[in-house]
Amino acid sequence: MRFVLGLIGIMFLLDALWWIVAVRLARMTRVRRALALFSAAQIAGLVWLLSRRFAYSSGMTLLLKFAMSAVFIWHMILLPLLLLVGIAAIPILLVARLRRGRSSPANCAPGLSRRQFLGVAAAATPPLLNLSLATIAMRQMSEFRIRRFVVPISGLPPELHGLTITQVSDMHVGRFTSGRVLREVVRRVNLLSADLVLLTGDLINDALADLDHGLELVRSMHARFGIYLIEGNHDLIENGPEFERRVKNSGIPFLLDESTVLTIRGAEVQLLGLNWTRTHVNRDAAIAASVRRLLTQREPDAFPILLAHHPHAFDAAAEASLPLTISGHTHGGQLMLNEQCGFGPALFRYWSGLYTKGGSKLIVSNGVGNWFPLRARAPAELVHITLVRA
Repeated sequence: MRFVLGLIGIMFLLDALWWIVAVRLARMTRVRRALALFSAAQIAGLVWLLSRRFAYSSGMTLLLKFAMSAVFIWHMILLPLLLLVGIAAIPILLVARLRRGRSSPANCAPGLSRRQFLGVAAAATPPLLNLSLATIAMRQMSEFRIRRFVVPISGLPPELHGLTITQVSDMHVGRFTSGRVLREVVRRVNLLSADLVLLTGDLINDALADLDHGLELVRSMHARFGIYLIEGNHDLIENGPEFERRVKNSGIPFLLDESTVLTIRGAEVQLLGLNWTRTHVNRDAAIAASVRRLLTQREPDAFPILLAHHPHAFDAAAEASLPLTISGHTHGGQLMLNEQCGFGPALFRYWSGLYTKGGSKLIVSNGVGNWFPLRARAPAELVHITLVRA
């Protein structure tokens, strides 16, 4: 809690610091007024978001979503970047200050010096970039792709050759994922007509007020042999025990450190659902311990599939020679420069797509929903998996 409060305090401090710097840079009265209005709107937006963190959010207007996108992008991307740029620019500004009196600046236009022009441009660029990125984010939030994998599995029972799975991960039903895009997700899931539909966590963004709508969407999905759900970290933000209680009582199969055995085309398939590891200390070791405990339920004659929200569960699964793990959580890295550079590899060992370790396979979905509005080279997706004998 102290960390969160400290982070919020830093955001407000950076808002105030940007306001001061921008006003000093822009020496034109009209520009100063526009920047003051922008800064005040950002601060008001942050206050509003914090005050309504767990309020019902699935029915928001496009204008409100745009405003929230701008607030998220400003405080989580642009302000930190501006701080880094400002720190890096300090030596340059000191040198420029020393040289200021040695030459007179040339005019770019009547009444507007070169220095004034550069100041206005420097002050106006971040807000304009913020609004541009928010516009891009609005377009992205209504789009997702179908990503298909054909996964060869050594020792796959012949009856399961061609088994299809639709993975739905990170729906984040709430402020940024709602309305038409969620109806389209359900429609596309049903068009895929998979044998299994497996949801690998983060059904809701954070507010339990959105849970009934999320469960209604899951009930609308169809699969030949069933739909199964595990939890993710966002599901537990407001009240984890209440989320688990309500999903358990929903009638939707919910695997909370539990397993279930299905008979598909005469062969047994065991789904093992891992809960979200809540500790922040030695998280990878705690995840591995949770996987090992869960695997004590493993049925020796059934083909096992591990459902784990965090992809680092794959290490312990591979050690136990588990043939298939499916995960989400990473959003494909969310902001990537290319396939190997970005937040994905900076934060995770496995962040998007198919991974192999020995005879074990892992698939990490980018997720179909959004907690943060902007994606770069990490498109939202439904994952369709076809298992074949190696």
